[in-house]
Amino acid sequence: MKIGIFSPIGNNGWLLSENAPQYKPSFELNKQIVQRAEHYGFDFALSMIKLRGFGGKTEFWDYNLESFTLMAGLAAVTSKIQIYATAATLVMPPAIVARMASTIDSISNGRFGLNVVTGWQAPEYTQMNMWPGDEYFGKRYEYLSEYVEILRELWATGKSDFKGEFFQMEDCQVKPRPQADMKIICAGQSDSGLAFSAKYADYNFVFGKGLNTPTAYAEINDRLKVHTDQTGRNVQTYVLFMVIAAQTDEEAMAKWQHYNDGADLEAINWLMNQGNKDKTSGSDTNIRQMASSVSPVNINMGTLVGSYEKVAEMLDEISTIEGTEGILLTFDDFVQGVEDFGQRIQPLMACRKHIEIEIEPSSSLNILEKTA
Repeated sequence: MKIGIFSPIGNNGWLLSENAPQYKPSFELNKQIVQRAEHYGFDFALSMIKLRGFGGKTEFWDYNLESFTLMAGLAAVTSKIQIYATAATLVMPPAIVARMASTIDSISNGRFGLNVVTGWQAPEYTQMNMWPGDEYFGKRYEYLSEYVEILRELWATGKSDFKGEFFQMEDCQVKPRPQADMKIICAGQSDSGLAFSAKYADYNFVFGKGLNTPTAYAEINDRLKVHTDQTGRNVQTYVLFMVIAAQTDEEAMAKWQHYNDGADLEAINWLMNQGNKDKTSGSDTNIRQMASSVSPVNINMGTLVGSYEKVAEMLDEISTIEGTEGILLTFDDFVQGVEDFGQRIQPLMACRKHIEIEIEPSSSLNILEKTA
């Protein structure tokens, strides 16, 4: 089972809480986290793209780095871990993204891949007068299909003359081409999203579900397989979970409750209002799940809370779900979370027994504490 780190490109990670660690994103913070993740044998690091935050008392995600430039920097200071950046496809032309991807492929010596997103929060784009209108919700996967076809053409041949509804290429050229097979991730959870991933993506990114219910997302894999049976492609799932771990179950649950007690309701309401504006994609999308009120303090992602032993057991459960190739992890405290995973959780996991690392005391300064 592959393990990835969802690099905290935005302030405060994925906890909309006044009681959570408060910090601003920086290259130094992300470098420390990804280098330590590489040390502990993590397989990949992925960063999102967010062009406007949710505000509130914590100014949640109002501070954000840019994905490609961050991951280019991280590619230069790592040597083994796979690196993924995210393209905001509404404002980044495919030929430019193809060239940036080829550049980071060169920096990383073939360790780069791409996550593509359609865009869902209109204020990210209206602030630049680049939102195409709410009718876009119903056409976003047709738009993304053309986008990825152009990327694939440019990476495969160095040239595209693609003509479609949304894009028209005229002897468009991108050279040098990537040295490695460029992998594409898409976060598909609705039927249209799963159909897209089955046809165009290499990996499908989904949210885990619930609190300490590690296999509750399995039905999404089953739905994806219906589509891959039609396309004849093997598309595996990367599933997102937050880990909140401690010596005992009680201590970990107390932390989780503390974060919930400090929930930034203003930022959460912004998220819910924006997420519910898409009336065409269905209630099973990643975004509609984010905007639910089940566990909004961490954007309703699947959450594993417990002792190091319990978390290891739940992660092993995830590895048994057919069609799942990897787990993308977030932590309440990323610096300490990576150390705890590498030293206390991973050694207990049956699905990671092939990982051999030198366990060492962590002497690094916690940048989250330094910048709080």
